[in-house]
This record gives sequence, structure tokens and C-alpha cells, in this order.
Amino acid sequence: KEGAALVDGRQIRLVDLPGTYSLTAYSMEEVVSRRVLAEQKPGAVLDVVNAGVLERNLYLTVQMLEMGLPVVIALNMMDEAAKGGISIDLQRLEDLMGVKAVPTVARTGEGLQEALRACVAPAEARAQEERKPLIISYGTDIDEALAQMTPLAEAAGLLADRYPFRWTCLKLLERDEVVIKQATDASAETATALMDIVARVEAHLRTTLNAHPEGIIADYRYGYISSILRQGVLSLAEEFRDRV
Repeated sequence: KEGAALVDGRQIRLVDLPGTYSLTAYSMEEVVSRRVLAEQKPGAVLDVVNAGVLERNLYLTVQMLEMGLPVVIALNMMDEAAKGGISIDLQRLEDLMGVKAVPTVARTGEGLQEALRACVAPAEARAQEERKPLIISYGTDIDEALAQMTPLAEAAGLLADRYPFRWTCLKLLERDEVVIKQATDASAETATALMDIVARVEAHLRTTLNAHPEGIIADYRYGYISSILRQGVLSLAEEFRDRV
């Protein structure tokens, strides 16, 4: 759905995407959301997360940052989180993730204007300079595969109009069918070379760890999120700790 809003006398265009927890193409909501984000290149993405289940909700945030998207986090249901004894250090979260975070309460509209206002700055900055994608280490095996794959994708300019090259390679390692088809349609030769590397790392991980690249990538993403939250971002009031 599309609409508009007035922010400090300026009209901005809003596109409401389907709710999703990730950008993996398992559902139509995920496919639609990812296509819009990749093809329309929004000036800013207002990522509405449930403050009470921050770790789960930040998974999508991390994926969007890996795509190089300019993200503003709207920490929704902050009132409910506080009732549950959850405290979030917004400044610490901003510093560690490199994004603006705004507390909101959707049912009352509290924080909405502030969140929209926060989106204007990255939208204006995007016209001047592209945001650098977030780089996460995924362990030796995946990192080495990415180090082999990314230069091949760059040399071919593979899907450069849609995704960062490293992100494309991550999706191939996850065997994302949509991205595999897009890559094959764009350059069958490059896609074949990249998928050969994927097959080799899959075989290695299956033999050594009884694991699959997709599972390892997800584990490391959650590990990255957990490490951020443990650095003073998230705390639980003492009277609630014995209930966890």
C-alpha cells in the first residue's frame, strides 16, 4: 500500500510493505518486500520492530543493512516492553548498529512523527552517497567462499543494479532460488562458476560439521545480534530476572 505523510512541511511518499521477519524468499511476503527494496531503492526504510522481542526482530534489520539500505529502526511497543521489565539503551543500539532508533507506540501514534523525521536525513544523504553494506564474518568456511565468489560477481557486474555483490553471493550460498534464477539469467557462465563454489563448500560443511551454509549463515547473524544486545543495549529489571 502507498500513501503520503507531511513531515516538517515536506510531503514524503510512504510504501507499506508486507510484514516479514527476513528477506529469505520462502514466502510471497518476503519475495515482494525484497523486490521492492532491491528495485525501487527507497530513500530510507522505516523498520518497525517489536521492542519486546528485539533479537528476533533485528534479524531483518541486519539483512537490510547487508543490502546497504538506509535503515531507521522504530522500536514499537516500548510501553509493553517496559511493563515486562525490559530496558533498551537507544543510544547504545544506534552506536553499535550505525542506525537511528526511535521509540514508538503505534496504538497511540507516539513517536511516529519523530520516526518519519528520522527517515528524511538518510533519504537526503542517499542522494549524495551510497551507504556501505554491513559486513559480518560467517566463520572461516563461509568467509573463504565469499572471498572467492565476490570478485567473480564483481568482474561480471552480476546483478549490480539490484544487490551488493557480497549479498548476492550470500544468497547463492543460501540457495535462494529467486537469486539463483536472476543470476543465471544475467550471466549463466558466472552463475555456474559461483554455484560450483557453493557446491564445494556445501560438501565440505556436510562432511566436517554435518551442516549447511544456510544454517551457519543464520546462526552467525543471530550471533552478531546477540553480541550487540549484550553490550549494554538490552537489560532486564532485577525483579523480572527469575521469571526468564
